[in-house]
Amino acid sequence: MRIIFLFALMIGTVSNSIGQNNISRAEYWADSVLNSLTPEQRIAQLMVVRLSAYDFKTKTPVYYDSLVAAQVKKYNVGAVCLFQGNPVKLAGILNDLQSKAQTPMMVCIDAEWGLGMRLFDSVQLLPKQMMLGAVQDKSIIYKYGKLVAQQCKRLGIHVNYAPVVDVNNNPNNPVINDRSFGEDKYKVAAYGIEYMRGMQDNGVMACAKHFPGHGDVAVDSHLDLPVINKSIAQLDSLELYPFRAIFKAGIGSVMVAHLYIPSIDSSKNRATSISKKNVTGLMRTELGYNGLTFTDALEMQGVKKFFPDGEASVQSLIAGNDMLCLPGDVEQSIQRIKAAIAGGKLSEDDINYHCKRVLMAKYQYIGEKATPVKQENITAELNQGIAATKRLVAENALTILNKKDSSFFPLTNSGDSDIAFVGIGIAQENDFAKRIKADYNATAFYFDYQQNRDGVAALVNRIKTRFKKVIIGVHAYSRTPANNFGISSAAIELVKQLQAQTSSTSFVFGNPYAIKNFCSAKNIIACYEDDAIIQQAAADLLQDKFAAKGLLPVTICEQYKYGSGISTGFFLPGKIIPSMQLTQ
Repeated sequence: MRIIFLFALMIGTVSNSIGQNNISRAEYWADSVLNSLTPEQRIAQLMVVRLSAYDFKTKTPVYYDSLVAAQVKKYNVGAVCLFQGNPVKLAGILNDLQSKAQTPMMVCIDAEWGLGMRLFDSVQLLPKQMMLGAVQDKSIIYKYGKLVAQQCKRLGIHVNYAPVVDVNNNPNNPVINDRSFGEDKYKVAAYGIEYMRGMQDNGVMACAKHFPGHGDVAVDSHLDLPVINKSIAQLDSLELYPFRAIFKAGIGSVMVAHLYIPSIDSSKNRATSISKKNVTGLMRTELGYNGLTFTDALEMQGVKKFFPDGEASVQSLIAGNDMLCLPGDVEQSIQRIKAAIAGGKLSEDDINYHCKRVLMAKYQYIGEKATPVKQENITAELNQGIAATKRLVAENALTILNKKDSSFFPLTNSGDSDIAFVGIGIAQENDFAKRIKADYNATAFYFDYQQNRDGVAALVNRIKTRFKKVIIGVHAYSRTPANNFGISSAAIELVKQLQAQTSSTSFVFGNPYAIKNFCSAKNIIACYEDDAIIQQAAADLLQDKFAAKGLLPVTICEQYKYGSGISTGFFLPGKIIPSMQLTQ
C-alpha cells in the first residue's frame, strides 16, 4: 500500500507538468520500460555518471565516452553529467550514446550561471547568482533562466542543477558564497522560483540545491563534512524557507547536500544526503516534497570519506533518494546495492519505485526517444543572447553604495588631463582602463597583487599632487574568501590612502564581500563581476548613461548592510520588495 500511495503522490506531482491526458501514456511507457529492464539495469537507471572533465595541468578537456558507452551497453546506465568539453564533440558523443542506449539517457549539467560555467573554452559566462541578487526586477531573473534553458536544450541537456537556493548568511562560506542570491530568505526564494520557471517553462528540469541549506558553513563539502549546529526551529526559520517555497511552486527536482546537522540526524558522520531522517522524514514527510531527488556528488569527501567503495550509494537509497550523482565505480555500487537487497536493507520494490520515478521524469523531459543534437553552428548558437543578458543584468545590478563626493556621477571630461586611473590587481590595461583613458584622457597606473608596500606612499603623493580626480578599479581577485580574496595588504593600503587623500571613486569588480576592505570610500560601486561587458557598463554608469538601480544582496560591513544602495530608479534603497515576501 505504501508504494501505491507514493506512486500516486508522484503521479500527482508529474501531472502538473505533463497534463492529465498524457498521464496514462506516461505510466504505460514507464511500466513497459521498467518491465523490460533486468534487476541490475533498474539499479543502473538511478545512476548519474560523469561524461567529461578538465585537466587543469594540460588545460584540455577529458572525455569518458568509451567508459560510459561500456556502462550503457552493460548496465543501461540512466544518466550522464556533462562538465567541461567542446560543444561539437559533446553533441557527437551524446548522439552516439543515445543511439546505443536501451532507454533514453537523462543528460544533466551543473551550470548555475549558464553553460559557460562548464564549457568555458567555448561559451561565455553569465553573471553569478549573487549579481542577480542585486537586481530589483524579478522578470530579469526569469529571462535569465529562459536563456539557460535554451542553452541546455540546444546541447541536448534535460536537467540543470540550478538554482542555488541556499541563503548565504556566512560571508566566509568557501563553497556557496557568490553562488547564492544573497542573505535574505525572501529574495532567495523569490528569485529561485523565477529562475526555476524560466527553465521549466522552456522544457528543462530545474533542481533546487543544496537541501536542507548549505549557506552557513565554513568547510567545503568537496573536501570534508561540514557541521551545522542549529536547531530545527532555526533551520525552519531561515534555511528551509526557500526550499519550502520552491517546492510549493513546483520545482522538478532537488539536490541533497553532504552536511552534518545533529538536530536532523545525530548518527555519527551521517551526511544529510544519506540520512533517512532528512530525505524521507524532513523533506518528504514534513515538507511534502514529491519531486525527483539527486544526491550531491557521491565522489565528494563530505560523504565518501566515511562511506567509501559504493556504500554511499547504498545509504543514499536507504535514505530515500532517487538518483545517485557520480557514484564512482558503477559495477561496485551495483554489487553493493544488490548485497543490501539480499541482506534486507533495501528491497526490489524500493528499486522499482525509484526507477519508475526516474522513467516518469524522462518521459516528461525527454519523451520516448531522445532527439539527436544538431552539431552545425552549435557553439555560435550557445553564445546567442549572452552579451545582451549580461548587459541587462549589469544595468540593473551595479550598486552605488556611497556618493559623498557629488562631482562624480556623472563625471565629465574637463579636457585638462587631470584624471588618473588606478588599476588594482592588474599589470596592464583592461576594458575599463581603456574606457577611462579614452573618455577622460586619463593617465593610468597599475598595481597588481605581487607588488609590495615600498612604493605606495610615493605613488599616492604623485597622484594627489598632479590629478584632481582619481578613478580606482579593483580587479582580478579571487571569488572565494580565503586569504582575503587574494587581495594583498599593499593593494588595500594603496586604495585606502587614495580614498582618504584624493577625490576618488572606487569600482570593485567581483565578489561584493571583498568591499569590506574599502568601506571608508567616499564613492564606492559594487560591480559583482569582472569582464569586458560589466566594465563597459561601469564606465557608462560613471557618465550617467543609465540609472543606478542595484541594491546589496548581502551585508558587507557596518556601513553597507543588506539592501544598501543609492538608487535613481523606481526602487528605494533598503527596502524589501513586498512581492518577495512569500508565505509559508
